[in-house]
Amino acid sequence: MELTTAVIRQALTLPDFDPQPAHYHMLPIDRRDRVRSPELPGQPRIGGVLLLLYCHGHTMHLVLTRRRDDLTSHAGQISFPGGRREPGETAAAAALRETEEEIGVPATAVTILGELTTIYIPPSDYEVHPFVGWINGGERPIFIPELREVAEILEVPLNHLLDPTTREVGPIAVRGATYTVPYYNINGHKVWGATAILLSEFLARVRETVDSKK
Repeated sequence: MELTTAVIRQALTLPDFDPQPAHYHMLPIDRRDRVRSPELPGQPRIGGVLLLLYCHGHTMHLVLTRRRDDLTSHAGQISFPGGRREPGETAAAAALRETEEEIGVPATAVTILGELTTIYIPPSDYEVHPFVGWINGGERPIFIPELREVAEILEVPLNHLLDPTTREVGPIAVRGATYTVPYYNINGHKVWGATAILLSEFLARVRETVDSKK
């Protein structure tokens, strides 16, 4: 079945979809409680990320970025464009602004198709709001990476991600320790953690929508 924006919109509005199994499928450790502790002071930091879609070679693609290896935070990791919300800004506006800053795609060139489930990341005390966007006109945009932060832009066919064999389990080195975690293998890059959790929900929604039309 051809993947279209109509399919994606339907996937993002499934009435009885439960995101938790998809999230658990890619949790790096057996941590089921992802709710912020009431004992923590203040409020969590709020961020927005964008799952950016476009068509290239008659195939729908998704954009990921690889962070530079010399950054002090999440060095070398694969992530969606996005970042922290600024005062007076919505999470969606933050996702669009950060996407423009990181990969050079103007916010005005993107239409928000919908959003995924907000997740909380305990180690960084971050509440992440994920949005799915489509390049207006659908064609591949011109990418201009922010070289101080982005080492590489990954353009991944959505059909590749939907292949169950893309998910693997193996070692990940984090701050001097090694953990065995589930990840998506994308041309040798390991996509894990919060990015994998959000990606898992998105793919599960798309699979359920496609299966319902068979």
